[in-house]
Amino acid sequence: MDFSFSAEQQAIRDAVEKICARFGDDYWLAKDRDGDFPHDFHRAFAEAGWLGVCMPQEYGGAGLGVTEAALMMQTIAESGAGMSGASTLHMNIFGLNPVVVFGSDEQKRRMLSPLIAGTDKACFAVTEPNVGLDTLKLKTKATRDGDRYLLSGQKIWISTAQVASKMLILARTTPLEELTEPTDGLSLFYTDFDRRRIEVREIEKMGRKAVDSNQLFIDGLEVPVEDRLGEEGRGLRQGPHRVRPADRREPGDPASARRLLD
Repeated sequence: MDFSFSAEQQAIRDAVEKICARFGDDYWLAKDRDGDFPHDFHRAFAEAGWLGVCMPQEYGGAGLGVTEAALMMQTIAESGAGMSGASTLHMNIFGLNPVVVFGSDEQKRRMLSPLIAGTDKACFAVTEPNVGLDTLKLKTKATRDGDRYLLSGQKIWISTAQVASKMLILARTTPLEELTEPTDGLSLFYTDFDRRRIEVREIEKMGRKAVDSNQLFIDGLEVPVEDRLGEEGRGLRQGPHRVRPADRREPGDPASARRLLD
C-alpha cells in the first residue's frame, strides 16, 4: 500500500505551510506566555478559505473531504504551531458536521457561512462536572417552552469559550428516569453564546495557554426551536463524534482545491 501524498495532497500541505510560515516560533511563544487567543492566525485561514475545507460549496466551503481537512490540521500542528494552532481552528472545521449532515437547508445557510468566513467562532459544550466521560448521564437541561427551550446547567473543559460567539451544546430534553433507551433523551443545539446567561470561568492549565479551557454556568439560556439540530432526543446520535460511514461526503471537484491553492 502506498502511503505517499498525492500531488493534490502535497499541494494542500504546501499552501497551508505558506500561511503557517507567517506565524513563527516567536509568535507562538508570545501566545503561550500571554494566553492571548490567536485571532490573527484564525483570520489568516478564514481569509484564505481554509475554514470551509470540508464544508459544502453551496455555503461557501471547498467541498473537499475529511481526509484533506485532517491533512491540513497535521500540517498546522507540525509547522511549530503545535496543539495551540490546531486547537485554534479544529472546532470550526470539524465541529459543525452535524449541521452539514442533519441540518435543514435553512440551518445550513444560516449557520455554516459565518463560520466559514471566520465571523463566527464556535465552542462545543458536552463534558460536565461529576459526569466525566459518562455522556449518557449528562444533567444540563433543555426545557421546551413554546417556540424556545430554556437551558440550565454546567459544562467543564470547554475550549475557546472566552472568544466564542456560537455554541454547539448537548443537553437533556427528557429526564433519564423516563427513558427506556439510555442513549435517547439528549438533544443537540447550535445557538448564540449569550453571555448574559452564561458565566465563563477560565481554568488554569499546563500548556496550550493560547487556547482557553473553561467551566460554563448556564442559567435560563433561551434557545429558539429552530436552533435544534435534528430530532429532539436524538442528539447523542448526531454529534461530531457520531459520523456514520453513510454520512461521509466524497471530496468535491478539483476546482474547489484550486480555489484554495491559487
